[in-house]
Amino acid sequence: MHGTPFRATLGHVTAWIDYATRSDVVRRSGKVALLVGTILVAINYGDRLLGGNLSARDLVKILLTFCVPYCVSTYASVSALRGASRGDGEAGQAG
Repeated sequence: MHGTPFRATLGHVTAWIDYATRSDVVRRSGKVALLVGTILVAINYGDRLLGGNLSARDLVKILLTFCVPYCVSTYASVSALRGASRGDGEAGQAG
């Protein structure tokens, strides 16, 4: 990127989605979401879960708690795969 602004094109978006929906990426992100989400739910909602007094709002927030690590893991995997496919050593950079 070195000084030139990045402009996402339909091809870039399509390529990103292709990486994000690969079975290995989905499986890895799902495992991360399950592990990290469970820990976060236990920390944030453990008392309410054990007490049995969860509201509908809490349930929505619990679902979102699992979505965040899934998205972060997917983004990291896609960035690493795109960097590796470019072969330019930029696997650690966002994009």
